[in-house]
Amino acid sequence: MAAASERAALGYEQARDELIDVVRRLEAGGTTLEESLALWERGEELAKVCRHWLEGARARLDAALAVADEESPADD
Repeated sequence: MAAASERAALGYEQARDELIDVVRRLEAGGTTLEESLALWERGEELAKVCRHWLEGARARLDAALAVADEESPADD
């Protein structure tokens, strides 16, 4: 499963930076259809990696907020 191993290997910032580069290259044009398709596919994979990291961060924040809510005294 290459996508799962890539998610583990790439950090969020690295995936985001590469995704930005892919978008710039696509927007600049000058590539063949085949190259553009390969860039698009790479961009989709990088977006999945970023989404994976962001979802993980959201889950950690939600868990921390839930603990904080449990520990705070009730405001009655």
